[in-house]
Amino acid sequence: MEKLSQIWQERLDVLDIAFQPILNINTGEIYAVEALLRNYLDAGFRSIFDVFDTTYRENILYSFDLALREKTFKKFTQISNYDTMKLFYNLDNRLFEMPDFSSGNTNALLKEYDIRKENLCFEISERHEISNQTSMEKILQHYKEEAFYIAIDDFGVGYSGYKLLFDSTPDIIKLDRYFLQNIDKDIKRKVMVKSITHLAIQLGIDVLAEGVETKEEYLTCKEIGCTLVQGYFIQHPTKNTQDIATNYQHISQLLKSSKRQENNSNIKKHAQKITPIQKSSTMHEVVDYFKTNSNIPYAPIINKDAKPIGILAEAQIKEYLYSPYGISLLLNNGKEKSKLKHLITYCPSIDINSDITMIIELFSNNSDGHGILITKNSQYYGFLSSKDIIQLINEENLIVARDQNPLTKMPGNRLVESYITQSVQNNKPTLLCYYDLDNFKAFNDVYGFRNGDRIIQLFADTISKKLPNSFFKGHIGGDDFFVASTIEESQENHLKQLTDIITTFEDNAREFYSQEDKKNGYIVAKDRAGNQKRFPILTVSASVLFTHVKKQSQYTNTINNILSLQKKTAKSEKNHLCMSSLL
Repeated sequence: MEKLSQIWQERLDVLDIAFQPILNINTGEIYAVEALLRNYLDAGFRSIFDVFDTTYRENILYSFDLALREKTFKKFTQISNYDTMKLFYNLDNRLFEMPDFSSGNTNALLKEYDIRKENLCFEISERHEISNQTSMEKILQHYKEEAFYIAIDDFGVGYSGYKLLFDSTPDIIKLDRYFLQNIDKDIKRKVMVKSITHLAIQLGIDVLAEGVETKEEYLTCKEIGCTLVQGYFIQHPTKNTQDIATNYQHISQLLKSSKRQENNSNIKKHAQKITPIQKSSTMHEVVDYFKTNSNIPYAPIINKDAKPIGILAEAQIKEYLYSPYGISLLLNNGKEKSKLKHLITYCPSIDINSDITMIIELFSNNSDGHGILITKNSQYYGFLSSKDIIQLINEENLIVARDQNPLTKMPGNRLVESYITQSVQNNKPTLLCYYDLDNFKAFNDVYGFRNGDRIIQLFADTISKKLPNSFFKGHIGGDDFFVASTIEESQENHLKQLTDIITTFEDNAREFYSQEDKKNGYIVAKDRAGNQKRFPILTVSASVLFTHVKKQSQYTNTINNILSLQKKTAKSEKNHLCMSSLL
């Protein structure tokens, strides 16, 4: 390693390190800090990139980076409870081009500052497209072989993208701010981030949402399935190590106030608490494990942080276990094939608080897999086998069937009430709408129950076709329906969708009347008092409520009462719609 010149040593003394926290998105607890270079202007550089570009041109990039690592490690140890969190350190992807690059220097620095190897995560970016196209893969492979955590920075805006996931399988990918800006309002961004996140989960990779600046972005990233989060909404980078906290009060409050009634009881019930095997275990210990636990076909494998990294199937070493020669070969530590890491089978993992639908999706996309590993606070919790997941799916289907309206197969009253309760807690602008068919009883009396059922099905089909999948659509019972959605577009667009349903249904419902009744524009039937009366052709009324700022005073009963009162008013309105906004 080349020694830095006096001028570069002076520049290094001027440069400082700021830290920005990275949190577990589900719990709000600190997971890591990222080290960021500061005071570059005072050191005579135009930007952070200029610092590294200059050292690269002068062929001292590696020497400078090692000196910067030492400065960073030393300051990192000044953070309270630093030994319980990770340090994210950015690496330039041109390091391997330096003539003085050598192995072992990082380990020596970690030992000097008493930092665990597992606490260091190297961030590697594809900012530079350089002549050596294997540079990124070489750096990833080098540090993975050294057993460091690896994160790919700015994922999605580099040169290789998905190729890196396939070839190198990093531990973490950081989604660039470009994809997360206003993600709560931008459907296109939301779909794209969800696709990337679910693919990463399938591959056992954690997803870090970087650059989150609002609570809406935070909650949307959490809902999509991101596991880690970083950004100004949590805390700006700080050069004062005392500013780094273990918990952030505003995040804890946000999670508490927005927490849904998450139904993870079924996941807990089915997750098998199989004792895991440490990745560092010897093959002697592995063999003893399966001899002791002869009824366990799969053993979860965890690293030193208790994070699951895969499973080991008993069948994989079965041929060795039942052969004296095989056991000898397996336990021969001199043989490369005997290393545990080469026997680990990939298995996706997911947080216990995730939606059951995500578990079902993971399993559906990996139906040949053995199961799914369940984590809690990023640590191993249990294992769902294929059999467990199928049973879980069956139970969910039974619950859905129980709560469906038997005629329309739409979610029934209990799920409607549950949705409204969740909308109160979600801290998101929401549209809620009750639909009520007008003059339905008279139609049912004159044309019979079978045609009455057809009218009900007609309206159910109308809202199913007219409203996008982002809407919740429920059938409360009889001729009452409910639709709702978080507001991701303008209110005017949502109102147009709701009024289109009214006009479409009224046009189609006329075809269920006789020519004479259509010509008259009414039918004659008995009212609730038993008197003969003229009833107009079927229409539908809508009671619409927009909720913007959620407050604890906005209970479910309040919302239901408003919608019910408006429904009566809507029936007398010319356009059959009554709308209000709850602030």
